[in-house]
Amino acid sequence: QVHLVESGGGLVHTGGSLRLSCTGSGSDFSIYAMAWYRQAPGKQRELVAEVTSGSSTNYGDSVKGRFTISRGNNKNTVYLQMNSLKPEDTAVYYCNAYRDYTEYWGRGTQVTVSS
Repeated sequence: QVHLVESGGGLVHTGGSLRLSCTGSGSDFSIYAMAWYRQAPGKQRELVAEVTSGSSTNYGDSVKGRFTISRGNNKNTVYLQMNSLKPEDTAVYYCNAYRDYTEYWGRGTQVTVSS
């Protein structure tokens, strides 16, 4: 069975930092693009950052310059380093892996930024 498990969420003050981790199991995620999405209450899920199997990256406009996505050495793990956090970054953050017509999601981890 394929699983994506996120960790690292929590409560932080404005300007603080958090590092999210997502570890995949049950498949070879080195051939998948992996991404972080987030969903705030009452809002649609939005792309935060993605990294391709070739390690190219793409970021949502609201996080450019503050967040960094990277893969672990074993390629089955993806990280999201979040710096200069703002209250508007508060959301549930979801890990995603996709390739062709196959897509997997984690259950999410809550990030709350207090003002």
